[in-house]
Amino acid sequence: MSTVSPEELNDKAQKILADIDAKGGVLKASERLAIPAQEMPNQDPGQRRHNTDEVALGYSVAQARVEASRCLQCKNQPCVAGCPVSLPIRDFVSAIAANDFGKAIALIKEKSLLPAVCGRVCPQESQCQASCTVGKSLKDVDKAVAIGRLERFVADWEREQSQAPVPEVKPASGKKVAVVGSGPASLVVAADVRREGHDVTVFEAFHKFGGVMLYGIPEFRLPKAIVSAEVETLRAMGVKLIPNFLVGRTRTLQDLMDKDGFDAVFVGTGAGLPHFMNIEGENLVGVFSANEYLTRANLMRAYEKGRAATPIVDAHRVAVLGGGNVAMDAARTALRLGADEVYLIYRRTAKEMPARVEEVEHAKEEGVQFHMLRNAKRILGDEQGRVTGIECLCYELGEPDASGRRAPVAIAGSEFVLPVDTVIVAIGNGSNPLIRQTTPGLEFNKRGNIVCDESGRTSLAKVFAGGDIVLGAATVILAMGQGRRAAAAINDMLSKA
Repeated sequence: MSTVSPEELNDKAQKILADIDAKGGVLKASERLAIPAQEMPNQDPGQRRHNTDEVALGYSVAQARVEASRCLQCKNQPCVAGCPVSLPIRDFVSAIAANDFGKAIALIKEKSLLPAVCGRVCPQESQCQASCTVGKSLKDVDKAVAIGRLERFVADWEREQSQAPVPEVKPASGKKVAVVGSGPASLVVAADVRREGHDVTVFEAFHKFGGVMLYGIPEFRLPKAIVSAEVETLRAMGVKLIPNFLVGRTRTLQDLMDKDGFDAVFVGTGAGLPHFMNIEGENLVGVFSANEYLTRANLMRAYEKGRAATPIVDAHRVAVLGGGNVAMDAARTALRLGADEVYLIYRRTAKEMPARVEEVEHAKEEGVQFHMLRNAKRILGDEQGRVTGIECLCYELGEPDASGRRAPVAIAGSEFVLPVDTVIVAIGNGSNPLIRQTTPGLEFNKRGNIVCDESGRTSLAKVFAGGDIVLGAATVILAMGQGRRAAAAINDMLSKA
């Protein structure tokens, strides 16, 4: 990751841009491939580990135009096939290169309600950028056109100019749609269904809206103001937003249709039930699921000690179990909450780690200590039931397992103890069983996810679903793609009713 200052990166970009503009932006493919990939300016690691401000600072205008000029403008647009919502990537990137940011964001918003969010947290390196011809030509996906960073740039540019325009809403249809949950899939459904003139009500169990984008992703990766702005756009469109409403308890799914008169329901409740290791000591004081830890820190602002409405443990030596983005978020949050040492324990190697490379590098820069090929055997505690350490086993990699990754194999007699006072378990999530327990006739698979077709139709008439409640824990953009397809199916059904 870059340690070069934003000013220096901008100066370098301006010199390259002057040469590009001197040629009227008309470049040969070989010239485009020779343009250096633009580094993302970041906060200094020594400073950012002590604050919750966003780490990635965003491209300057010059950097954005230079990066966009690297695009080869492929006729077959392989990048689009890798995008779950099929953004017009070639065209919006071309508009950025031409200094027409208004056109670029307008093109994006034809397909995506959340460009500022997706540009920050979606794994473009394994989606749109994985298919980029530039990256393939240079034989390095890290040198692909930085599509996500460019998407973020124009989304931020629009927000800085003025209040974003409110999408047009058709005349009232007389139909009512309930949306359960307010994560990315739900927000897309609410917007797309409301555009057709249907009355839309979003029911959220928490007191704030945004789902996992609000409670699960830290401020230093995704500022809450960005999520709030998208929610306010829905409110301006006339979407009703009801907080503190737990569907399955406050009201059942069937009641929404039978008693409250909703003509369709979309379920986007996410996957918020944490998995645990089921090892000795997980009930000790000082053991957290990543969900609880991040929710306290993000939604309830536990980092504002003395002012926050929720307490959080005063940890000094923290072990985080897992290797995904959530594990990185938990480890980096622990540093910001004042931990002296943070250990990330993962039973495979860095090559098999599912977290984004960028997040792993940021965590290392900030001082998270990585213990690869290690896993927890048991958690140790004192007479008061508080965590004092974690006993780990060393591992080596064997043959590939069902996921295609080489399976970790424990090395007998390799136990060792790490002294810690806090353990955060970040090994994945499942679906909350509440909807399943209170909705007869709704089909679920063995993992507890709702079963539905490609359009989000479930086994119950008029009930649709999408996002993590269907996919398991996935990405914002995949959830949005499901929400878009479900909204189209809802609109089609209501047009024929």
